[in-house]
Amino acid sequence: MPSTHLSLHYHFVFSTKNREPWLAPTARKRVHEYIGGILRNMNGVAHAVGGTGDHIHIAAGLRATHSVADVMREIKSESSRWIHEELRLAGFTWQEGYGAFTFAAPDLEAVRAYVLNQEEHHRVKTFQEEYVAMLKRGMVEHDERFVW
Repeated sequence: MPSTHLSLHYHFVFSTKNREPWLAPTARKRVHEYIGGILRNMNGVAHAVGGTGDHIHIAAGLRATHSVADVMREIKSESSRWIHEELRLAGFTWQEGYGAFTFAAPDLEAVRAYVLNQEEHHRVKTFQEEYVAMLKRGMVEHDERFVW
């Protein structure tokens, strides 16, 4: 085959330290937009960025040259720096870990809607319930004693 063709889509999830609700609704929109910009600057595609006051969801398209760990490190460090400088939230920090799940291109609209409707979603399901369900659906081995 003379050329390479890729379809690499990820659903990223990460939370504020101790899942504290640092991101008020007005600040949240700005943080989501900034994170989308970080991805675009890395030559990724921000299909959707959403979340609540204590966690973020991202639906993203990445290139073959991207490392998931590098992308997450860049997103978390750059957004944290921006949140400190721009929003003046001096004590803010992201939790150390994250979740990264792949999905197929035909599922993009469903994942996008899920990411953008987090407020609605969390009226009936906690972040902990949501995340454990994602781990199970993704067949990720885990011990719930060490997830939180």
